[in-house]
Amino acid sequence: MPEDRPPLPPFTRDTAAQKVQAAEDAWNTRDPQRVSLAYTEDSVWRNRDTFVTGRAAIVDLLTEKWERELDYALRKNLWSFADDRIAVRFSYESRDIDGQWWRRYGNELWQFDAHGYMARREASINDVRIAEGERRIFGPRPESERGVEFPLQ
Repeated sequence: MPEDRPPLPPFTRDTAAQKVQAAEDAWNTRDPQRVSLAYTEDSVWRNRDTFVTGRAAIVDLLTEKWERELDYALRKNLWSFADDRIAVRFSYESRDIDGQWWRRYGNELWQFDAHGYMARREASINDVRIAEGERRIFGPRPESERGVEFPLQ
């Protein structure tokens, strides 16, 4: 039986927000192995047009992602929650190997097992070219900004 990964469902507004912040913190490490530990062994993902199942596939997908998306920095905000599900809106910025900066916007739908591991993740993501001077996300979220909504545009 897996060890619990709190907070556990059913979620409250506070525990859902804790789960979202923990995910943001983990993804900002850009450590695929660390990130994968938040998911069930057989977690199912849709990431854009890619479908993967299981932690090993998640590690592969994230490794490739962060080899392409340099200087990646992410913000996530709780959108909604119920029982064992959380909806998130997010924005992240990165540059490609040619130095072009990108802002990505999206939504994620998460479903958790009883032990607090994510069993399903569906992500829809849009890409917007930005100039370096338009950047607004620089590294992990400072403590003073935790819980603060980021702008839509």
